[in-house]
Amino acid sequence: MSARAIVDVSEFSMSTSEIQKIVRRRYADAATRIDASCCGGDSTHPGAIDAFATSDPEKFGAKLYEAGDLADIPEGAAVASLGCGNPTVVADLKPGEIVLDLGSGAGIDVLLSARRVGPDGFVYGIDMTDEMLTLARKHQAEAGVTNVEFRKGEIEDIPLDDEAVDVIISNCVINLSGDKPAVLFEMFRVLRPGGRLGISDVVSDDDLSQADRLERGSWVGCIAGALSFDEYREGLRGAGFTEVSIEPTHSVAQGMHSAVIKATKAR
Repeated sequence: MSARAIVDVSEFSMSTSEIQKIVRRRYADAATRIDASCCGGDSTHPGAIDAFATSDPEKFGAKLYEAGDLADIPEGAAVASLGCGNPTVVADLKPGEIVLDLGSGAGIDVLLSARRVGPDGFVYGIDMTDEMLTLARKHQAEAGVTNVEFRKGEIEDIPLDDEAVDVIISNCVINLSGDKPAVLFEMFRVLRPGGRLGISDVVSDDDLSQADRLERGSWVGCIAGALSFDEYREGLRGAGFTEVSIEPTHSVAQGMHSAVIKATKAR
């Protein structure tokens, strides 16, 4: 299977640009609601998951982190978590490493990564949504973290030089892209030789068609756009990655799983 053909978005009657617009609009709305609730005195707000009617707070969000991970993170960053795992643990980050978080949202994984890599390391957060970037930079200031930079950009066209980072993390974001092969090739481009991926994402059983995935949830709800296990493996290998592994962690819908995806770029 060609890595450039792992998803045919025409089957969903939407172009890549249409998918991107829908995702951007939904996450911009989520960021606005999160900011208003966290900063407007509404202490009863149960979290960012409210912005996504199809999401389950037991399967997505801050409850997937250990309490100790969140101790020094601004409350707003934790409330705004929309991920399906904890990639900062998955990636086994080490002091001094340069890290890239794709689809960094309100900044929780960037801030956690900055703590793990220490003052000699650095973390880039890439997001295409202005409202999320504003929220992330606010959380960065609240946390007093300096070894971080949030940049506006699309994960299909990462605004970093070739071989710029040691590790790439991402938390339930790659499934949202309408051009996943571009994302995988871009990840390979910006990783240094010997670099690695440590990603949390939604993955489907291999026997589910794209139509089956669409029946189980929306694209913006992190379900319809998910790759199957085989599609993910073949896409990563086609982009040049080795040592590819995909391990499910918990179910998010029938035949759909949160999974840990790891791979390396050979030296």
